[in-house]
Amino acid sequence: MANESGVVALDDGGTVLAAGWTRGIDPTIEWIDQHAHNDLALLFVDAPLVVTNPSGQRLCERQVGQRYGQWKVSANSTNRASPRQAGVALLDALVSRGWSYQAGHEGPPVRGRVVSECYPYTTLVGVPAFGYDSDGERPCYKRKARRLPVAAWRPVRAAACDDLIRRLEKLRSADPPLHLESHPVTRQLITDASPLDDRAYKHREDLIDALLCGWTALLWGPPRPYPLPGPRAARGDPTPSGNDHRTRHGGPTSRWDGR
Repeated sequence: MANESGVVALDDGGTVLAAGWTRGIDPTIEWIDQHAHNDLALLFVDAPLVVTNPSGQRLCERQVGQRYGQWKVSANSTNRASPRQAGVALLDALVSRGWSYQAGHEGPPVRGRVVSECYPYTTLVGVPAFGYDSDGERPCYKRKARRLPVAAWRPVRAAACDDLIRRLEKLRSADPPLHLESHPVTRQLITDASPLDDRAYKHREDLIDALLCGWTALLWGPPRPYPLPGPRAARGDPTPSGNDHRTRHGGPTSRWDGR
């Protein structure tokens, strides 16, 4: 069975137009078709979309570790031998429906429906508004510390997630803004404490990652753009590293976990 994926659609002002979850490629494509109404839609997907290397890591994955490693951020390795490549199938289906893939090297798209790949962790540690850059470490809402027992990890993870949601909520006054309270599904992130149960927690985590993808797309897309998050510009490299994520102009944003 395919894994569940969080999906979010934002408008240019950070209002959440739609939010929820899908399971599998076909339902995800159907959701995208339903919510990407406009001629200009930017879809950021938290999954490997283009995998051409026969072994090892993709260039973008190596660059994540090189540029964000100081905050303990790294990317999983993906290659042609990797078993989990639903993102590649998703991209093929989107292209057949008229979407185009962009790695971001030519700047933000100005027309059409464009899909790119995104890694939410780089936004969290790369955008000063979150505060994790000064904290010196990524938030521990995902990966368990190696020496911490699972039973002890769950409340630590839930507390870190609640803290992250409070920081997301503060983006309502950021530029661009994000309004968690504008949709009943995302409003529950504010009103409900993060659960300890693994399945319920993953349900929440996927929605948060979709929101992060969508807000990253707002940072990247027209009419701005802002530089994508992180130390790239300081190192003389203004182009994105091949990572991506989400949607504006009504287009969807998804945290893709399909298998």
